[in-house]
Amino acid sequence: MVNAHKIKQDICEIGRRIYAKGFAAANDGNITVRISENEVLCTPTMHSKGFLKPDDISTIDMTGKQIAGRKKRSSEALLHLEIYKQRPEIKSVVHCHPPHATAFAVAREPIPQCVLPEVEVFLGDVPITKYETPGGQDFADTIRPFVDRTNVIILANHGTVSFGEDVERAYWWTEILDAYCRILMLAKQLGGVNYLNQQKSQELLDLKQKWGFSDPRLTKEYENCDICANDIFRESWAETGVQRRAFDAPPPMPKTPTTVSNEPATSPVAGLDQEALVQAITERVMAELAKGR
Repeated sequence: MVNAHKIKQDICEIGRRIYAKGFAAANDGNITVRISENEVLCTPTMHSKGFLKPDDISTIDMTGKQIAGRKKRSSEALLHLEIYKQRPEIKSVVHCHPPHATAFAVAREPIPQCVLPEVEVFLGDVPITKYETPGGQDFADTIRPFVDRTNVIILANHGTVSFGEDVERAYWWTEILDAYCRILMLAKQLGGVNYLNQQKSQELLDLKQKWGFSDPRLTKEYENCDICANDIFRESWAETGVQRRAFDAPPPMPKTPTTVSNEPATSPVAGLDQEALVQAITERVMAELAKGR
């Protein structure tokens, strides 16, 4: 049985993390959790995410109509609902404005791949949508070309949206992405970004599959792609205005087939403790990389 009050407490905790991280200034951002086929818990509009209380959380249906709660639901709820409609296994969505990832959203700069092992395992290719005015269905529809192949999306000139099996996992992808974007900016200031080579990049994809993560680059459709060149979402760049400006393209990788999987592009194995999972995967990635030195 769903404990709605406990889930509301979890939403408030993630709201505090978002605010403490500087991912949501003033009343920015919104968080939802789907608790039944037609019920979604939703944070209120015009309310700081750092000071939420369980009683502030409203309930909406899958059309966006508010069916419970003393405060008006977020104006951007339709974005969340569209993700739930496209990915029925998803139970939570987090939208906010992490500054480093949002800088990439404003610049329309693609996120470089094959740089950090943890990012390859956890995120893969990260798309950037076209811009639409927030709040309406047109805005919600901007995620549709990408939502089945990733668990985190950059919203052009806006922020990020990430999603997962529960509210902590939904938030987790955004925190990883923003930390990575900050590292990329710092590396750029130091002189540039060095990319992993074909062999080491393929090793990470193999480990990713072994540990229960999926990635479009491990599917038949993309078995001959350049695994480090943002090939998964490149076809969208012309429409979305994405273009490499700040970061050079990685050196061309040989188009050797990857290990093909039929698994969908979903998030990690359910039921694992988040902190333990991060630590275990980080240690194993670094151990595998050390073998090749």
